[in-house]
Amino acid sequence: MRQREFGTTGLRVGVLGLGAGQVGAQALPEAEAERLLHRALDLGVTLIDTARGYGLSEERIGRHLAHRRDEFVLSTKGGYGVEGVEDWTPETIRRGIERALRVMRTDRIDIFHLHSCPLDTLRRDDLLAELGRAREAGLIRVAAYSGENEALAWAAGSGRFGSLQTSVNVTDQWSLHHVLPGAAARGLGLIAKRPIANAAWQFTGRPVGQYAEVYWERLQTLRLDPGDLDWNEFALRFSAFAPGVSSAIVGTARVENLERNAAALEKGPLPAEMLERIEAAWNEHGQGWGGEV
Repeated sequence: MRQREFGTTGLRVGVLGLGAGQVGAQALPEAEAERLLHRALDLGVTLIDTARGYGLSEERIGRHLAHRRDEFVLSTKGGYGVEGVEDWTPETIRRGIERALRVMRTDRIDIFHLHSCPLDTLRRDDLLAELGRAREAGLIRVAAYSGENEALAWAAGSGRFGSLQTSVNVTDQWSLHHVLPGAAARGLGLIAKRPIANAAWQFTGRPVGQYAEVYWERLQTLRLDPGDLDWNEFALRFSAFAPGVSSAIVGTARVENLERNAAALEKGPLPAEMLERIEAAWNEHGQGWGGEV
């Protein structure tokens, strides 16, 4: 698999990353989680992204991949969910990092994100200072922010973060146009989440109340045509090869999906004429759309 420099952090990541949220599902058998995680590394998927709130994900990564720790870049998120401690405090960050290290059976976290907190929280000096202390102690390598819109733009220009995670897909291009160019110029790594737009095309009618609902609405307006490609490949190749993107993470619990995604990205970027049609549709309809939180 193609490997890329992760900004100027010194890390390298595969063009495809594994979003490990579904790895943490209670319903996923332990043997299947183990098989998926090992197959990802065997395919060259060298970025695994998880979070404090993703069920059993961190535990399973530690249980099954501790002996292969040097083969992948480990990304997680926090700032919340520590028992007995108020969310978004320095203690929550400190104890969250300590817990993640213990549970994932590692001595360092490569990328640690503040997870989708609002701008007023993101700008707090006490939280940023705690991230700085963790980095200086070698507990984390890169301090990062995962989010959208104004908070993401502030994080990109603040000089306090080495990487970002944000939505980048054919229906969600706010970050692509407003943040990624400047972030790339500053040497930030960029993880594209939701690259297949929550597979919104699979619904024949509006998926009311589901994550895909807004993306489904936007697809009706944009009227994109994947041509001879299936929708999954069309969307994934757009996101993974968008300017400024280091790696596109796709969540799955199925090895077959992981292999399909890896094969799709071996084909490289979409043809220029497809990209031109996507750009034209976005310029006509998408200029007023913000990033989907």
